[in-house]
Amino acid sequence: MKDFAGLLLAAGSASRFGSDKLRHNLPHGVAIAVQAARHLKSEIQDVIAVVRPGREELAKSLSAEGCTVIVCENAAEGMGASLACGAKAAGEARGYLVALADMPFIRRSSIAAVRDALAAGAPLAAPYFRTRRGHPVGISGRFFKDLLACAGDEGAKKLLSEHEKELVKVPVGDPGVIRDIDTPDDLTPPLRV
Repeated sequence: MKDFAGLLLAAGSASRFGSDKLRHNLPHGVAIAVQAARHLKSEIQDVIAVVRPGREELAKSLSAEGCTVIVCENAAEGMGASLACGAKAAGEARGYLVALADMPFIRRSSIAAVRDALAAGAPLAAPYFRTRRGHPVGISGRFFKDLLACAGDEGAKKLLSEHEKELVKVPVGDPGVIRDIDTPDDLTPPLRV
């Protein structure tokens, strides 16, 4: 059984952004999804990036970052479908870090803190900036079958709510854990990468 797997969900439709947001360059010239992949990959060796059909350029750029790219044929069903595809591709592991490709500002230290909480035995772990839960969410391997059963647009939300008492809250001073990019306005300063 492998240690930890990163599941980078990059199969959303990006309809509110107006263009391909995951390939949109940040001010320093790196695409949003690539930046998210680099941060996750720096702390987790095995990263599965899940993309939707027809996203060859995105798949190519994530593959170039060392991610194993999986095309989720039913990605249009929502985040849950993508999560199930990613978990299936990763196989059984000690734990999973579920990250979103439209969250490029998460600090490596926050990713490491969630991974370390799982390594210390947390069934579920998530970074908290002030009182808000963020990403990546850590899910122990005992929930592998639950991940495979994810569907629709909820992702792991149902799993987290059903096992709320087992969630280890990891306090971080990192606003990046709650900052996703949905519209071009979300890229306005202050930017900290």
